[in-house]
Amino acid sequence: MPSLAEFEDPFWERHSNPKSGWSRVLVLPVLLYAVYHRSWKLAGITVVFTAINPLLFSSPENNDAWMTQVVLAERWWTEEQEQSVIGVSYPNVLNLLNISVTGYSFVSAYRKQPIRATLGGLASMILKFWYVGSLVRRYDEEMCE
Repeated sequence: MPSLAEFEDPFWERHSNPKSGWSRVLVLPVLLYAVYHRSWKLAGITVVFTAINPLLFSSPENNDAWMTQVVLAERWWTEEQEQSVIGVSYPNVLNLLNISVTGYSFVSAYRKQPIRATLGGLASMILKFWYVGSLVRRYDEEMCE
């Protein structure tokens, strides 16, 4: 029977395709839109897309793309550095903050408060990009040593 590692490596490789990463950036805005408009079908399709997203793309030809670096840095952070993605230390605190900001965004969308939902969604995305950008910088520093 194949080991988990035999599935894990191809998953991460496909997950690191920049097309996979950039298409996932749209997930939060689409989910907020779906909640605001009570389009549970769209929300379900978006969740399914998120789950199968890495399977839709091949491994990248090289590791030069920034979004590829994001996935490599996340894997390095959690596996090699044995770090959590949520915590009170930097940069994990950004994800901790993001939980409440994202929750606020969904509550605002559900309450049909478009400005609050939009600003919350934007803040959530900024926190996520700040987090992964920090990981990429750390990863680059480590790999250049």
